[in-house]
Amino acid sequence: MAYISSSKSHQLRHRVYLGFYRSSDSTPQTLLKFFCSSTTNDDPASKALPSDDSNQKETTIIEESISSESSSRLEENAAQKQRTPRGKHRNPEKLEDVICTMMANRAWTTRLQNSIRNLVPQFDQLLVCNVLDNARNSEHALQFFRWVERAGLFQHDRDTHLKIIERLGRASKLNHARCILLDMPKKGAELDEDMFVVLIDSYGKEGIVQESVKLFVKMKELGVERTVKSYDTLFKVIFRRGRYMMAKRYFNKMVEEGITPTRHTYNIMLWGFFLCQKIETVNRFYEDMRSRGIVPDVVTYNTMINGFYRIKKIEEAEKFFVEMKGKNIAPTVISYTTMIKGYISAGKVDDALRMFEEMKNFDVKPNAITYTTLLPGLCDAMKMTEARIIVNEMVEKHISPKDNSIFMRLLDCQCKSGNLDAAADVLKGMIRMSIPTEAGHYGILIENFCKAKDYDTAVKLVDKLVEKEIIMRPQSTLEMEARAYNPMIQYLCSHGQTEKAETLFRQLLKKGVQDAFGFNSLIRGHSKEGKPESAFEILKIMIRRGVPSQADSYKVLIDSFLKKGEPTDAKMALEGMIESGHIPDSAVFRTVMESLFKDERVQTASRVMKTMLEKGVKENMDLVARILEALLIRGHVEEALARIELLMHSGYALDIDSLLSVLCEKGKTIAALKLLDFALERDFAVEFSSYDKVLDALLAAGKTLNAYSILCKISEKGGVADRSSCEDLIKTLNEEGNTKQADILSRMIMGGEKGRKVTKGKKQVFVAS
Repeated sequence: MAYISSSKSHQLRHRVYLGFYRSSDSTPQTLLKFFCSSTTNDDPASKALPSDDSNQKETTIIEESISSESSSRLEENAAQKQRTPRGKHRNPEKLEDVICTMMANRAWTTRLQNSIRNLVPQFDQLLVCNVLDNARNSEHALQFFRWVERAGLFQHDRDTHLKIIERLGRASKLNHARCILLDMPKKGAELDEDMFVVLIDSYGKEGIVQESVKLFVKMKELGVERTVKSYDTLFKVIFRRGRYMMAKRYFNKMVEEGITPTRHTYNIMLWGFFLCQKIETVNRFYEDMRSRGIVPDVVTYNTMINGFYRIKKIEEAEKFFVEMKGKNIAPTVISYTTMIKGYISAGKVDDALRMFEEMKNFDVKPNAITYTTLLPGLCDAMKMTEARIIVNEMVEKHISPKDNSIFMRLLDCQCKSGNLDAAADVLKGMIRMSIPTEAGHYGILIENFCKAKDYDTAVKLVDKLVEKEIIMRPQSTLEMEARAYNPMIQYLCSHGQTEKAETLFRQLLKKGVQDAFGFNSLIRGHSKEGKPESAFEILKIMIRRGVPSQADSYKVLIDSFLKKGEPTDAKMALEGMIESGHIPDSAVFRTVMESLFKDERVQTASRVMKTMLEKGVKENMDLVARILEALLIRGHVEEALARIELLMHSGYALDIDSLLSVLCEKGKTIAALKLLDFALERDFAVEFSSYDKVLDALLAAGKTLNAYSILCKISEKGGVADRSSCEDLIKTLNEEGNTKQADILSRMIMGGEKGRKVTKGKKQVFVAS
């Protein structure tokens, strides 16, 4: 029937399952096309309608169309009044998608099976095939396949069996697929060659040739006819594993069975023998193909060209290419690309370019593989002008290469040729083609722009690199090398942009970079910019990570702290310098000690002085004397004496008499007393005038007993003070009631006339200049 009667309109009713539709377009207006004769003008059957009853039936159809159109308008008006809320899709979800989602989100239990059963009153072939095809994984598809059959919901046919075998084959669940296939006769299902072909190919892709061969043999046992299709599949499986002798046996068997090999069969055989590098067999099969009257096609020639190129016989490949054109077989993009690949591998880059131009002249459009093949050869031959033209052509056509590593070679070669603009164009082209750029790409450009002293362009590239956080991308495989970021960091740090350099370097740190040069550059940069705190933070990171530092970095940091008026921090940096194994020179020690001394941090300066002496630095003795003097004056006598002891053991010169004189003048009698006592105990050479000054100062301060005590020690060491000072001391002792001490002192002096001479100590202490 070329038309549909209105009395049977119920047969066109769309099937609805609990609100889920096969098609979202089910309004009466869209159904009108099934009834209106005007919609079938393109159908050949509509042009063959009989003419006798057509007028009456057309009238009936037109009346129904008018009535349906009026009802559709009413429905449209009602739909406008009740619009779908914003955010909700008008198209309902397909039933098979709902089932697949349920299987993916819930465990395969009886409850889930009942839910699916309630959702679908009746299963048909289309629904089952769609579920098998759209299931999230093969396990779900297999469970659904077995369940609908065991539950009596659907009797599987040839299409559903083929669908599940294909799905299991792709998922490498080959044993399940094999069991399903071989169980088909038990269920009364008819076996099909296509099913065996799918499974043979699946076993072959997994490298299990034996099972493929067993299945092929099983076809005959089960009465499944083997045609050239199954033989072709078996040949591909066998050749992938290099078993060319087995392939020859089965080819002969195919011919014996009366199956005529096709052009496709010969193409597979030629490809396989090339794969096994059996060139003589290739030539014999090629001649056999022609002797059977099978004309080689473009696939045949492409196979021959590719095979000879792979064994480095480019001349043979050229011969077949010329023969193909001579037989008016138009070479395809595969033909040209294979020839280009052969020329490139043979080092004939000019011939490859000629072939590339030829294919464009014949309106054969190069593809991504063509460009990917040609560009490495141009880079090897350093034909960078031609490479730039081809890259621009790729960008204009928006053709991305299959291997993105070619861009690294392009960038490197363009930079080596000195054409930095062309190298920058490569990066821009990558961005235009939406090819992900990596830190390594930027690194090549930054390195070479720095070498060319074009730092402005290099800084712009760094800005992009940092802003887009390209270094931090987890999928990145091309990292920025030290020779790229170190010159950039050094430039930024020496031109007042250390913060930008630090931002770049911190991103590198997160990728595991621990470059000593970069760390030290940042320390020097922050220090020169008057930000020693930032430099010290970088230094802490270095120490924590065990990165070796440089002495110059510490010197600059110390100087920065001192310029900022923070000598204590400078002292901490100095200590860190020593802990890192660097020995500061005398100038560094002097600047730190002077700053601490001026800041009236005498004890801290004393500790720095102690470190300096322990490290064997013999300069700055004038400053040492000033620090000792300040310690004694401030009452830190024990610390000063300890420093003098260290000086004595280190063999350094010190003027004790000068210190005693200053202390006496400033009225620091106790400090002078302890210093003189210290000198007498260690047999330092002290002038008798210094004795008199100390005694006079003690008497003037009313410390008579202290004067008596020190005078006794002087006498024991063989030295005698001025007689008048001794008489004054005796007089004072008597006046104070210390008659015993006065008597002892008087007898010591009167009986020791010989002690008037000044006796030098056993140890000589040199006077500092």
